[in-house]
Amino acid sequence: MKRSRRLLLAIALWPLAFLSAGPCLAQSTAPVDLRILAINDFHGYLRPPPGGIRIADPNDATRKITVGAGGAERMATAVKQLREGHKNNIFVAAGDLIGASPFLSAMFHDEPTIESLSMMGLAISSVGNHEFDEGKDELLRMQNGGCHPVDKCQGPHPFTGAKFRYLAASTIDKTTGKTVFPSYEIKQFDGIPVAFIGLTLKNTPNLVSPVGVASLEFRDEAETVNALIPELKAKGVEAIVVLIHEGGFPTGDYNECPGISGPIVDIVKKLDKAVDVVISGHTHQAYVCRIDGRLVTSGDKYGTLVTAIDLELDPNTHDVITAKADNTIVRIGTFKRDPEQSALLEAYDRLAAPIANRAAGTVTETLSRTPNESGESPLGDIVADAQLAATNSEATGGAVIAFTNPGGVRTDLVKRDDGAVSYADIFASQPFRNQLVTMTLTGRQLKDALEQQWADPKRPRPLQVSKGFAYVWDASRPDGAHIVAERMSLDGRPIDPQASYRVTVNNYLAEGGDGFAVFKAGTAQQFGIYDVDALYAYFKANSPVGPTAGRRIERIN
Repeated sequence: MKRSRRLLLAIALWPLAFLSAGPCLAQSTAPVDLRILAINDFHGYLRPPPGGIRIADPNDATRKITVGAGGAERMATAVKQLREGHKNNIFVAAGDLIGASPFLSAMFHDEPTIESLSMMGLAISSVGNHEFDEGKDELLRMQNGGCHPVDKCQGPHPFTGAKFRYLAASTIDKTTGKTVFPSYEIKQFDGIPVAFIGLTLKNTPNLVSPVGVASLEFRDEAETVNALIPELKAKGVEAIVVLIHEGGFPTGDYNECPGISGPIVDIVKKLDKAVDVVISGHTHQAYVCRIDGRLVTSGDKYGTLVTAIDLELDPNTHDVITAKADNTIVRIGTFKRDPEQSALLEAYDRLAAPIANRAAGTVTETLSRTPNESGESPLGDIVADAQLAATNSEATGGAVIAFTNPGGVRTDLVKRDDGAVSYADIFASQPFRNQLVTMTLTGRQLKDALEQQWADPKRPRPLQVSKGFAYVWDASRPDGAHIVAERMSLDGRPIDPQASYRVTVNNYLAEGGDGFAVFKAGTAQQFGIYDVDALYAYFKANSPVGPTAGRRIERIN
């Protein structure tokens, strides 16, 4: 009888014993692993970029070597392989997926790139400044699909828009007071919510055509993120990842971060401590950093790297326990082509090839876009000369000087064995299809415009100038007084501050792009051909083309 009572008592108490052990068991639950794969600044490079990626020589850290890398076909394979063995994973991006794109993507208004990344399983991307190159409405078309309003449907199949979600926490439509895209997205991983906040840099209006973003406001990055934290906390979110299209400048190799500087450093230091990880971009750099205790990454450009970020999430607090990252080079010799991506590219290639393969001319050597200490580059000289040639007759504008912005010259014209240059090569170096605008400016306005090259002292933008025009600038003088006025000349004669000159720029500069507000005051404007067509015509007429004598821009002190 006693034995039966003891048995009954044990059975009665067993559930209570189990429940009392519950908290102990919960505390011992293993962390939840999450792998985040990230890219930035893809810029429509569906094919591998000519320059690959520059990294430190593994056998001699004092030297740099070039590694062939990138392209959608191999990046898709890299993403698949980096997902393997990680039940919880997500593929995200930090902006500039499109814009400033090579011919294959740009000819179709970047529809191929949106399709390619959607096929790879990209889930979320912040907007970058280049997402606004063709204005807000075109970016909305990238998200939602449909035919281009001017060029209509050109692709091999209907364009249905991105299968990933653009985020734009700091970009406000002035007419509605609301964000153009959602500020954040919350994803669940084994029941743990993780928030991804996406935003671009507040300087976007100075980097794109002002007309295209006139109806938009771009707010402070850190203030925008911090204002969202209480809302996310109220939804039970503790793990927060920021996708920001702004970056820094490190001095080390692609998985290092010595001496990083630039806007991202100050932004991260201002962020609420609730932010755990920052995935950055814009500066086309590669780094894995710890800034203010947070993991901060960037994956170079043009699809040469995929960043693998591994988080451990606490199943009780839902916060991030640990965070580490590794930048994986998308090596051409390591990753095979993805068949699905190859089929997509071939479908667009069939439509684009007849135009892309047109012969433009030849080069005697590679024309580099990299400026010297004065700010002048070999390719910049040629582009400016081409724009002057396209607008120097009375019928085309009567220009005597041409300026072009360095950001509009996107890639070197690399010399192949036979020196041949195709239309696609030309397009890659001038991918924005900006229209040339010839206007009248006084000599005084010319000097004022050149002073605006230092409108942002941290990132001077040296205009590239056409033959016949020359000037000297003094690095020791303060901003607003760099130009030595008496040493500005045209065809050897001093520029007269009171005289009028016909000057050609692209429509981006004409609208005040890159902070060159003086060009907005130009009078008697005459619109011409597109910049890419001017460069193509120049090669047709002047090949073989080689570097000029230079010395159009001279720096002293």
